[in-house]
Amino acid sequence: MTPRCFIVRHGETEWSLNGRHTGITDLPLTANGEKRIKATGKALVGNDRLIAPKKLVHVYVSPRTRAQRTLELLEIGCKERLPWTEHRKSEEEEPIRTEAKVEITEAIREWDYGDYEGLTSKQIRELREKNGQGSWDIWRDGCPGGEYDAALIQACSLKSPTVAGLEQQLMKVKPNRSPEDVIRRLDALIAEIRDKYHSKCLDGSSDGKGDVLIVAHGHILRAFAMRWTGKPLSETTLILEAGGVGTLSYEHHNIHEPAIILGGGFVVEE
Repeated sequence: MTPRCFIVRHGETEWSLNGRHTGITDLPLTANGEKRIKATGKALVGNDRLIAPKKLVHVYVSPRTRAQRTLELLEIGCKERLPWTEHRKSEEEEPIRTEAKVEITEAIREWDYGDYEGLTSKQIRELREKNGQGSWDIWRDGCPGGEYDAALIQACSLKSPTVAGLEQQLMKVKPNRSPEDVIRRLDALIAEIRDKYHSKCLDGSSDGKGDVLIVAHGHILRAFAMRWTGKPLSETTLILEAGGVGTLSYEHHNIHEPAIILGGGFVVEE
């Protein structure tokens, strides 16, 4: 079977419920958020379900507590303890269902929203109107003081019209905050997934395990899906609800034909 990459957005928090942009702020899931993630785990995780633990080869999770708690509640049944816990649950509490290792990575931390952290889209538009900045689209305009700062890009591009020069200027002014950095960290992760896990599954050199699970955040996972298919972030028109699950894979069992699966079927043993 063609390997897949499952992307799961963390469950509901107070800010996601209210539409507030949550980047570096570390918030817990709401009681309803926990309840819904548990329901997602029961419905979609299992060896006869969409996400089959026995087929998972690796799990990536964001450094944020809300993402890590979401992974806990999915109960994929990791053999080893989760990196942020002292002990693994007993097998009575959570049977072992996968040998996949869990890795915390900065590559899928949420965008830094900078000055817009904690604000709703409506508040951001009102603020921009007050400052005479016009309409706002995060994929086009980004956030001042955070990643993808369009005003900063424009200012730096005047000094360095070439792509290489622009990147150097951006890194001098705001290290690790340029759009190139967002793309670079996502592209590097995608390359790692394909090289270490999916290519081996596709060429038949693995033991049949090849699926990867990523638990992270709304904007970064939508950006990940766009980069998975090689598309620019400026063309992003995707929605991933709190607790939502998306599936990425390849057409024709070919690693050079990455695709987004609009509807994935459950895995059923013959």
